[in-house]
Amino acid sequence: MAGNPTRERILQASLRLFNEHGLAAVSTHRIAAEAGISAGNLHYHFNTKEKIVDWLLRRFEDRMNTLDASAAGIRAIDDLWLALHLRFEAIDAWRFVFRDMGHLALEYPALGRRIRELNGSSLLAAQALCESLAAQGVIEASAEQARTLALQIVFTTTCWLGFEQMVPGPSSRAQADPGLAAYYTLTLVSPYVSRESRVYLDYLRAKYRH
Repeated sequence: MAGNPTRERILQASLRLFNEHGLAAVSTHRIAAEAGISAGNLHYHFNTKEKIVDWLLRRFEDRMNTLDASAAGIRAIDDLWLALHLRFEAIDAWRFVFRDMGHLALEYPALGRRIRELNGSSLLAAQALCESLAAQGVIEASAEQARTLALQIVFTTTCWLGFEQMVPGPSSRAQADPGLAAYYTLTLVSPYVSRESRVYLDYLRAKYRH
């Protein structure tokens, strides 16, 4: 894939269209028009729409796996906020994956299974993270509370985009701001944060509650 500008143009055009209009509404002909190439040229590089989705999903998996792997290095609340911010940036960049999860799993079962596996890996990473923060005294939580907190964090990140679409407001895109989404997710941790670690949480609260 690397070094092939036409394939890259197809993938970028597909990602824009899927994110904006949804997976079901976008045909390969529409992708070809967006990419500025003929339908035949697109078919030469990707002979099915599923293969385009597959390549986009691979990139998303790579990004999320990298974020999950870095979770072990989180030692403070500000590090956790940054990790959540980066995760919401990735979710926003591939938002069709979460907004169209049901359609994707039904239309492309093999890709749907990969998303479920990815969510399972993220849950395990979140559990290890919360248990580590508890062991270091950053949060004060039992092992059971740490596991529940991890589940709540993964649930929130997974469902955020669907939720923000249903909330009335001047701009759903503003509500999907990764920093704001990270702050709201971090409030799940608030009841468990130790006194020594609360300073940064108070800073974020002052920043986003205006």
